[in-house]
Amino acid sequence: MKLYYAPGACSLAPHIALAEAGIAADTIRVDLKTHTLPDGTDYHAVNPKGYVPVLELDDGSRFTEVAVLLQIIADRKPGVLAPEVATIERYRLNEWLNFIATEIHKGYGTLWHPEVGDAAVAAATKNLKKRYGIVEIQLGKTQYLAGNAFTIADAYLFTVTNWSHYLKLDLSEFPHLQAYMKRVAERPGVIAAMKAERLIK
Repeated sequence: MKLYYAPGACSLAPHIALAEAGIAADTIRVDLKTHTLPDGTDYHAVNPKGYVPVLELDDGSRFTEVAVLLQIIADRKPGVLAPEVATIERYRLNEWLNFIATEIHKGYGTLWHPEVGDAAVAAATKNLKKRYGIVEIQLGKTQYLAGNAFTIADAYLFTVTNWSHYLKLDLSEFPHLQAYMKRVAERPGVIAAMKAERLIK
């Protein structure tokens, strides 16, 4: 299995999932500025979409989109990072994965491009905080997003929320979220993945 990643990008989520599940995989760093691999080849040959992550299975098949990769990884170790398939608990997890992907992950897009103007950045910030308000309510009830056990949804939420530091998005109004981020950051699998990407020492 191979994971194509860029340090700190959304590919950190499947990287965390692999570490948390104890699944060995080759990791290949992608230069997103030049869209090249370490050997200089064009990354578009791996993923025509041009972005990370890509998970390549042992049979050579490749998959993109974080929420899909996370489920592939989780299903390699049933019951460790996700509830069993076709259960209410799994559907709830999928609900959170889709919410993170469409409402939070994509919500950061404008903040990475401040050239769009102050009004657009302010609107994107306001919308993101509305979404985090929903997360805050949930984290006031449970230790992790889908309950009291760490799941792939937490790998995803932690990854994108971590961008708030780089983008100077103040989330201090969400104390449950702040405590959650600290709790997740202390997990051995999270530390291992972040060290592998040289995000921490």
